[in-house]
Amino acid sequence: MPGTAKIEFDDAVLVERCRQGDSAAMERLIVKYQDRIYNVILKMCGNRDDAAELTQDTFVKVIENIGKFRQQSSLYTWVFRIAVNLTLNYCQRKARVAFGSLDAEEVGLANGAGAALKEYLYDRREPVPADVAENKELCELVIKLLMKLDETYRAVIVLRDIEGMDYAQIAEILEVELGTVKSRLSRARNGLREMLEALTR
Repeated sequence: MPGTAKIEFDDAVLVERCRQGDSAAMERLIVKYQDRIYNVILKMCGNRDDAAELTQDTFVKVIENIGKFRQQSSLYTWVFRIAVNLTLNYCQRKARVAFGSLDAEEVGLANGAGAALKEYLYDRREPVPADVAENKELCELVIKLLMKLDETYRAVIVLRDIEGMDYAQIAEILEVELGTVKSRLSRARNGLREMLEALTR
């Protein structure tokens, strides 16, 4: 019934209202995407404070550049592209921290998460991202290991295997060819496999 629920604006309306300087529309846009953006950034940078700051920077940039958004891609993809690019640039600028050597107990091999991840990485079928995202222990293990991967490989693993995006979306967000996405994803999974193999020798 009219007046009993908030009106849900689609992205096209949000974009147009943001362009007109509508602060309520800007707030709606941020609320709509901030949690997913924060989670993606956190999995890429591994630090909650940095993730919060980068999330804020993302939406500052989104609002500043909303007039340049031509809707050739979805708003969702455009916002994610800004977030991922900011995070990759941040990771590349930041001095790499030397992570301590991981042992089997620390990464969860003892409680079965490592075995589950091994099975997942060696499975030749098309992966099911929900298998990772919905398993807390498995997700935590992936994040620990991701911190040891190069940022570009980390990004494709997060977007594909944790966020569940398809190859075309990832290619658009990272602004690379489809083949590059598949190649990076294969190398990233191989890197995770090698780390797990080293832990179980």
